[in-house]
Amino acid sequence: MTLSLAVPDILVARAKAGDEEALEALYRAFETPVYNLARRMLRNSEDAEDVLQETFLEVVRSIGRYRGDGSLWGWIRQIAASKALMRIRREQVRSTEELLEDTTGRPAPPVGLALDLERAFETLSETSRAVVWLYDVEGYTHEEIAELMGKTVSFSKSQLARAHARLRRQLGGAEGRSV
Repeated sequence: MTLSLAVPDILVARAKAGDEEALEALYRAFETPVYNLARRMLRNSEDAEDVLQETFLEVVRSIGRYRGDGSLWGWIRQIAASKALMRIRREQVRSTEELLEDTTGRPAPPVGLALDLERAFETLSETSRAVVWLYDVEGYTHEEIAELMGKTVSFSKSQLARAHARLRRQLGGAEGRSV
């Protein structure tokens, strides 16, 4: 499913000229899909709210560079996904630093039996969750995901394959189903 939000060209032109009402209208038009994308990629609403704000700060700063080659939503979606991935990377670095400092070790997060896709999805690592969401829901290609994450295409493919396998196990191992 790819969301296609159309906005009038005049609104985009006004936003490019710095019209605050036009920028506000763009924010209102795209705040829910941006928040939902960030919320799915990240684990909590606070981080999703932060990504929403960071995304629109970037939109305001960069709207003049939007060329109109693709949909405005596609351009904004790319900014939002990039901001969410940067947040994931920062958190991974922070977690690694904390693990190196923590000599007592940490308990693994409880996995339990996931009864639905949402709960199973939450058990994936942030990186795997981001790849699954970008590929399966947002429709990104492996090439686009690799570019966004600064990784290789094979990295994206292997993350997706491992995540799908884990989701199948969590959901009861239905061999013939596609997750």
